[in-house]
Amino acid sequence: MKIQQIEECALRGNGINNIIHPMKAYKKRIFDELLQEELSGAGAVLIEGAKWCGKTTTAEQAAKSVIYVDETGKLDENISLARLKPDKILLGEYPRLIDEWQLAPMLWDSIRYNVDHADKPGCYILTGSSVPADDSEMRHSGAGRFSWLKMRPMTLWESQESSGEASLSELFAGKDITGAKSACPDLEQIAFLLCRGGWPFACGLSGRVALRRAFAYLDATVKSDISRVDGISRDESRARRLMRSYARLQGTQSAITVIKADLAGNEGLPISVDTVSSYINALRRLFVIEDMPAWCPNLRSKMPVRTGDTRYFVDPSIATAALGLGPEDLMNDLKTYGLIFETMAIRDLRVYMDALFGSVSHYLDAGGLECDAVVHMRNGRYGLVEIKLGGKELIERGAATLKKLASRIDTVKMAGPAFMMVLTATGDFAYRREDGIVVCPVSALKP
Repeated sequence: MKIQQIEECALRGNGINNIIHPMKAYKKRIFDELLQEELSGAGAVLIEGAKWCGKTTTAEQAAKSVIYVDETGKLDENISLARLKPDKILLGEYPRLIDEWQLAPMLWDSIRYNVDHADKPGCYILTGSSVPADDSEMRHSGAGRFSWLKMRPMTLWESQESSGEASLSELFAGKDITGAKSACPDLEQIAFLLCRGGWPFACGLSGRVALRRAFAYLDATVKSDISRVDGISRDESRARRLMRSYARLQGTQSAITVIKADLAGNEGLPISVDTVSSYINALRRLFVIEDMPAWCPNLRSKMPVRTGDTRYFVDPSIATAALGLGPEDLMNDLKTYGLIFETMAIRDLRVYMDALFGSVSHYLDAGGLECDAVVHMRNGRYGLVEIKLGGKELIERGAATLKKLASRIDTVKMAGPAFMMVLTATGDFAYRREDGIVVCPVSALKP
């Protein structure tokens, strides 16, 4: 949705604390700089990510010409042109934005050809909210010409709900962040942000209006997108129940058979493993879910490390919508609150580490020792992060886990952690404990 449309919505109003700051969600995104850097080195940049996360708006700011493949009333015409006369679609000043390009995947070869003959970077920007049915050959043939970037919903720092006084880059550099102030220090505030999510339009709304956006996203996913993504008809009710199951199991390394059992036991849905896999693959191609890879360090012990991916939604609001929960429900069920808060923390860490050209993974061994997030830099430096709601008992538990894992790392074969941190929902300030572990509220953090 464009800024003008948001302003019109604000003028209409509806009497329930409707709009707080319609312009605020359109501040500069972390992704903007990443896109500019990639355009300076690649012939074409493909931006992938969940719908509504801001791909088109961000790409429009960098582009000098644009074609919207799915423009109302022109979709069939554009697809026909892409098939018969692709140069008509691609004609325009560089960088040329092809929005929702996956609806006309036949453009790929023409874009590749044009990039090869343009002999300069920054020719095309492609945006897509789903992955084409078979993209393996495209990724292979795009090597050296195309760059892939993944865009996610907004972090708390981007939506101006983190002070940004605590910097991950400073932690990696060994600097102290003690005293960094939290922008949202209490559980009620964070509960609202979990349910609202990081969707740019929702970040410009307040109250029930903002919370409804996540339910609208869920409805669109299960009613149409999950079938449209690959042309396979899928049942709306099954999709809703599977997403509820995924929400219950997020933050775990549950196998497909576990999800199948959860659907049978908690949803009364007998379903085959193949069907579960089909629905999950569709959600993955829509970027609704984004699982996290395992970290396998050099350890002093011979304890086997579990290598399965950890399951997450791309935004916590998808989980709350799937479970039918609002902020008050989370306040009344702190266990569920903690699980969904972890999803938000992982979302923000992923975006922040993208800005630092790093990555995020998860550790779990056969003995049950688990670390919620391991943040990696490309130079080999890494930090260990435990995610907790807050409070003395939970912080102590997180610190104990971090110290136990750090003691098992074989520092002869690899460096020890650059820092260890308990990332919390609550708290007024960041501080460093006597044992060196940093305690930091998520609403104080930035890259």
